[in-house]
Amino acid sequence: MQSGFLCYNGKFIAASEPILTADNRSFRYGDGCFETMRVYQGGILLADLHFERLMASLNLLHFDVPQHFTKAYFARLVAELCARNEHEQLTRVRLTVFRSDGGLYDPVNNLPNFILQSWDLNRQILELNASGLTLDIFPDVRKASDKYSFIKSNNCLPYVMAAMYAKQHRINEAVLLNPYGRVADTTIANLFIVQERQIITPPLSEGGVCGVMRKQLLRMELPFSVIEKPVTVADLETADEIFLTNAITGIRWVSTFRDISYSNATAVILHELIHEGL
Repeated sequence: MQSGFLCYNGKFIAASEPILTADNRSFRYGDGCFETMRVYQGGILLADLHFERLMASLNLLHFDVPQHFTKAYFARLVAELCARNEHEQLTRVRLTVFRSDGGLYDPVNNLPNFILQSWDLNRQILELNASGLTLDIFPDVRKASDKYSFIKSNNCLPYVMAAMYAKQHRINEAVLLNPYGRVADTTIANLFIVQERQIITPPLSEGGVCGVMRKQLLRMELPFSVIEKPVTVADLETADEIFLTNAITGIRWVSTFRDISYSNATAVILHELIHEGL
């Protein structure tokens, strides 16, 4: 059980206190979305991108967003939560938003509720992984590629099953494919490949989550060409490098996909450039 405090709809309470009922719509239907943020000394890294994605998700899910749901409001709550939990250096914070109780599939109202939680992060997370990740395809699910695919939805069943598959098969990450058999993303990250000094990642229309670190990489001035283009399994097999991105770990390089090995020269450079920017 988590110790310390959490923030529920702006109020700080003991993390051990029960706050949800059996009618909770996130519990029942996965009705909501979430943000996972890296926080340093109480400040949210890439806060603009996190808040931009949050607002886009809430509007697409037809929430009635209150006027006080601003970046400054959530930044203040995050800073206070980290202080209360004595997470004064590097912290992982999760913001979970869900619709108010009531109704069956059709809700009674569209008011958002939220929970903020925090956990200490080891500073080792700032370093590029020394050992490359092992990767393979999750064969049991095809992730949808539609207008809701980019949202970090509270309904994470495909990712849960993919993570279980990875653990059972002793690999670090599993790749989720879209209905066309192309790469969407992985269990907890967006995927990039390097081919002839060109960095390629699937466009969001391929079904991947709109990752904050992915977006940061796409908007940075880099000594490489970075483009969005559909990625096939054959592209993974012929790539010079594969690396993964998310907001917590930044960049992690892949050493093996099936029986194919990869280098990490580009990932090393990008890791340094990203952390300089942060």
